[in-house]
Amino acid sequence: MKRFVVTIARTCGSGGSFVGEALEKKLGIHLYEQDILQLASEDSGISLELFARTDEELKKSNPLFRFSKYIYRGKLIPPSSNDFTSQENLFNYQAKVLRELAQKESYIVIGRCADFVLKDEVPLVRVFIYASREDCIPREAQRLSISLRDAENRIEKVDKKRDDHYEYFTGNKRNDMKNYDLCLNTSTLSYEGCADVILAYLQKRGLLEG
Repeated sequence: MKRFVVTIARTCGSGGSFVGEALEKKLGIHLYEQDILQLASEDSGISLELFARTDEELKKSNPLFRFSKYIYRGKLIPPSSNDFTSQENLFNYQAKVLRELAQKESYIVIGRCADFVLKDEVPLVRVFIYASREDCIPREAQRLSISLRDAENRIEKVDKKRDDHYEYFTGNKRNDMKNYDLCLNTSTLSYEGCADVILAYLQKRGLLEG
């Protein structure tokens, strides 16, 4: 089996993590999501609490935020800098972990702008998971045991946060389908069905035997 990475971007409530879990079982490779924060913390020496607190958040108090982008270039900010624990450098360390893992193993990763970070590292299968709002709202309400209205508000907030985060660090639009190899709708496909489509695509690309 050739070394590759499956990156999964997803809209809130679409079940992207569940698709990743189904694919993990079928492929027998590791699924990375929140554990990237732990690995980045260990690598940088920056506290896990700081990584978790600023995960996918941006400092919108800066009036220039709307007109500025950081766009990841692969560099780290040194410990001697006042910006060592900045949001930008926390992202840099997560990206460093993703790139180093890609040199050692095949894996699946949820989010983390991985489709952009790893574009020059290894063969990628870039997946976008989405669903209709009518399906996402009750799913999220059931998952978190909250009201439908609260679920709808949460979905809007989370998707906006992810969109801003992605654009700031990549310069691209997260929901631009041109960024992906596969765009799968969990309103019409089950999580297992999505995993099967990704598996078939990996085989078509020659990344899996059989």
